[in-house]
Amino acid sequence: MKKIYSILLGAVAVLSACHEPEYVSPTAERQGLTSLTAIFTSGPFINQPMAKLSVTDEATDRYVIQVPWFYPTTSDDETTPYMNKVRMQAELQENCFIEPALTILDLTQENYFTYTNAQGAKRKICITGERVKSNACELLAFSLQEPAIAGIVDKANKKISLISADDLSACLGEAEISAHATISPDPSITPLNYNEPIEFTVTAHNGVDKAVYTVKKEVPAKIPSGFNKESVEQLFNFDPVATLGMPNYTTSIAPSMAAINSHLIVCLGDGSAPVYLNRITGVKMGNINLGSATAGSITSDEANHMLIVNHAEPGTAVNIYKTSSVTEAPVLFHSFTNDAGLPMGTKMKVIGNIDEDAIITISNEGIDGVTASSKFTSILVRSGAVASVQVMDISATGIAWGSAPVNVATVVAASTDPTDGCFESKYDPSDFCWIKADGTIGAQLPSDLTGWGLNPNCLDSKRFNNVNYVALFVVSHFPHWGMGPQLYLYNVNDKTQLTGSDVASAPCLVLANQNIGWYQQADAGVASGDVLIAPTADGFKFYLYYYDHNSGVIGAYAADCIAQ
Repeated sequence: MKKIYSILLGAVAVLSACHEPEYVSPTAERQGLTSLTAIFTSGPFINQPMAKLSVTDEATDRYVIQVPWFYPTTSDDETTPYMNKVRMQAELQENCFIEPALTILDLTQENYFTYTNAQGAKRKICITGERVKSNACELLAFSLQEPAIAGIVDKANKKISLISADDLSACLGEAEISAHATISPDPSITPLNYNEPIEFTVTAHNGVDKAVYTVKKEVPAKIPSGFNKESVEQLFNFDPVATLGMPNYTTSIAPSMAAINSHLIVCLGDGSAPVYLNRITGVKMGNINLGSATAGSITSDEANHMLIVNHAEPGTAVNIYKTSSVTEAPVLFHSFTNDAGLPMGTKMKVIGNIDEDAIITISNEGIDGVTASSKFTSILVRSGAVASVQVMDISATGIAWGSAPVNVATVVAASTDPTDGCFESKYDPSDFCWIKADGTIGAQLPSDLTGWGLNPNCLDSKRFNNVNYVALFVVSHFPHWGMGPQLYLYNVNDKTQLTGSDVASAPCLVLANQNIGWYQQADAGVASGDVLIAPTADGFKFYLYYYDHNSGVIGAYAADCIAQ
């Protein structure tokens, strides 16, 4: 009991920290008020931060909270209806006070208080707000319609490269720019000559901030391998329930993701048509055309193909469909009978190009109250056709898992070469394993750093710029106790580097976030999720997506391999 009591005390401490606004270090010893946070009191984002003011000059007597014109900033939903009933939260040092206590304020008005600093000196302060238009003026993505060419965006140098040998003398284009910004000239209206460099000016919503980008026909140089660490950026991290209308944490779903063209596709695994989002902003755009496919889960390869598989009971047909479009009906890629004696279809992954060489893996699931599973189905693709379908049994390793969607393992191929083996991760016991082709364990690292509260059953593997990568996403079982999701990305070209005391200490770890923000902190629910590595077909950029259903968060990173 003493041990459990200690664990609970630790969980409560972490939870308290999670609910507090981010701590801002004082800029001087005298500073007692370090930040003011405005919080929604109604609407779909109730209890979430609307805006935050980091206080750098405590001596001021007027604090203006700058509230974004739209929320989310990528939407058309104005913040006006929420301005007159905002809950305020102050970050105060010890022995500092604001009187009367901050509660619900009307930020369209001037609200006066008495502030007492740590030395006991008092003064009148005013807290108010103003809606501000965005100063963002980025060109996020650029493409031509005919011929179809996706530009390579070099944000650091504000340059877009069009890789083509075609005549581009009269082409229409499409630009993805910061929300509510404008671009001039508009590439979607007037055909332009892209055989020569063209300058575009992106003007922010505020009408003041501007950026000039040059679109040029060329092939940029790459670094020898991997991605530029300097290019890594987080694209979004938001609540899929409030923003996208996804089911909440109490609903049993099995999320999976794919990325093709300019879209991120999210499948719930419940028979509904997957939704597709803008892959850069996360804005919902619609539902895909499923055609004759049934979506138990989805994934995508390295060459702009999405795969869709049904959930299949033992002895029934497993149908894998493929598509490169969200609007056209997918076509059947391969069909076979589930001979594993266990259900399958909740977890599917692929590495390679299914029009050339690839390996597709589908986990076979345990059955509650009947049996665990140590099986997965490996589908070898050679020259664009299925060469073999094999049920792999790794029970000799002692590894076994339970039912979908929470207790099933994800298994991914280490490369397109079957002799490289595979990676596996699951809950209870929570270990991230490299399993050699001979069925023995080559590496095994603890993946739940709490020892009990996380579910590390989300993996994906892909090749990018001469490197084989594996992503591990750790879903939280107890987000309401302050345990949040975690993300890890490994370079597994040299698997001897999969060493250390746990997944956070392996020498081959190249990207990690153990402090992802999350939005569901009410209770424990269904701890399911997914992670996806999504290289662009041109090989210059990759995206890393994650979805934690229980914690209520979907997010994305991007990086490139352009030589600077």
